Amino acid sequence: MTTLAGTWPMARLVLRRNRVWFAVWLTALVALPVLGVPSLDALYPTQADIDTYARTAGSSPAAVAMNGPGHAVHTLGGIVVFEMGGYVAIAVALMNVFAVGRNTRAEEELGRVELIRSNAVGRHATLAGCLLVVFAADVVLGTAVAAGMVAFGLPSAGSAAFGASLTAIGVVFAALTALTAQVSEYARGAYAIAGAAVGASYVVRAAGDTGDGTFSWLSPIGWAQATRPFADSRWWPLLIPAGAAVLLVAAAVLVESRRDHGAGVVRPRPGSVTASRGLLNQVGFTLRLQRGGLIGWSIGVFLGGLAFGSVARETQDMMAENPGVRELFDPSGRLGLTDLFLGMVLLMLAMAIAGYVVASTLRMRAEEYAGHAEPLLAGALSRRRWTLSRLAVPAAAAVALLALAGLGVGIAHAVLTDDPMEVPRLVGAAVAHTPAVWLLAGIAMLLFGVTPRAAPLTWLVLAGSVVASLLGSVFRFPGWLVDLSPFERTPQLPGGDLTATPLVVMAVLAIALAAAGVSGFRRRDLATSG
Repeated sequence: MTTLAGTWPMARLVLRRNRVWFAVWLTALVALPVLGVPSLDALYPTQADIDTYARTAGSSPAAVAMNGPGHAVHTLGGIVVFEMGGYVAIAVALMNVFAVGRNTRAEEELGRVELIRSNAVGRHATLAGCLLVVFAADVVLGTAVAAGMVAFGLPSAGSAAFGASLTAIGVVFAALTALTAQVSEYARGAYAIAGAAVGASYVVRAAGDTGDGTFSWLSPIGWAQATRPFADSRWWPLLIPAGAAVLLVAAAVLVESRRDHGAGVVRPRPGSVTASRGLLNQVGFTLRLQRGGLIGWSIGVFLGGLAFGSVARETQDMMAENPGVRELFDPSGRLGLTDLFLGMVLLMLAMAIAGYVVASTLRMRAEEYAGHAEPLLAGALSRRRWTLSRLAVPAAAAVALLALAGLGVGIAHAVLTDDPMEVPRLVGAAVAHTPAVWLLAGIAMLLFGVTPRAAPLTWLVLAGSVVASLLGSVFRFPGWLVDLSPFERTPQLPGGDLTATPLVVMAVLAIALAAAGVSGFRRRDLATSG
């Protein structure tokens, strides 16, 4: 029997078990750029409007840092790529990280792979079958995006280049996650390493695009954007992600060949014979369980803040050269473009932190389904105390991570402006997002407490909030729909006026939702499977 025996049956199993999951992801990722074509066409109906956009938003270093290089913003297709490409690239990368992780290391951690291998299935069949399905999904994604853009009248060459670039991003991060799944013994470790790589790719790309472009070649996202869709549509940069994917898959296969089943390259250290005092209470125990992820996120958001804060000063030079940009983003002249950029940076970091907080809150669901909660709750530990201890950690982490993000942005900007007061100002602006993040955690707690099967819907709420806040104007969402996003209720800081009322309302609502979730959990039976 070869090591790939049973690959096709495994691929069919992966497709069958994840067909709805893939359908939701692919539909959303195709719809974002494709539906952006008619929306942006309505916003910029004439070439004069497009030229104005190219002179203002398309030449803004702030926009370039967020979205990527504006290679062809004098065309409708270029505007679509500029407005949508950066966000869609991140989403495609995350889809691949989750798809590979959930069908490799997560399955092995649950013991399902061991049962499968008891049959005539080769050592590498699970990994190979998963990658076949995920790579095929990436091809479907790229093809559908290209076809949709052509259907709305965009040039076929540029549409194909953009679709292929999305496929390339997906393939690289799928291959990377295949390797991280071998490195870490736990699925959350594989997700953390691959997720950190996604974030680093975005930050490195942003630093490169606002500089001379050198650093962009160190980022998989930068490789894909180097195809320059709707400009000269170069195809040779796609050879780089293709080669990287081959090397990463080969490395994953090599590591899988040499490690024991259920183990990883990095093995956890043996625990102490006696528990520390911090483990004797539930909050300390929860913090210990989530310590690794929290440390990683702390480092990541701080370094991300440093990177983005270091390019904020360039917007001031750009405003002097192009006053139209200030008029576009701040017609009233009340806010400086630098503050607008810093506010957008903090908003995006807050959205990322909200993802961590939601995931941390939903770990209660994973503990319940894995059977870890039942023996704890069978003793003197009450359900109320158990849930509150697991809520306390993400609630406190939200404040700490937002403060670290603001600290990173503030330090970098303070060094460049020689104004140390920028540090507390930007830390305060970041922490102002806390109630919005708490509200999403409250929704997660409510769904988990009342009906745990519906708890993953919190991710749809978060995704909808992100799309509404970042792309609501592009898609011409009605005002009431955009206002449903918690991030729309946060004061426009730095530079704007601090209004306490929406922050207090969101905080109270978050507490009420969490309390309802705790009450629901106390009254329902424990779930034993997902």
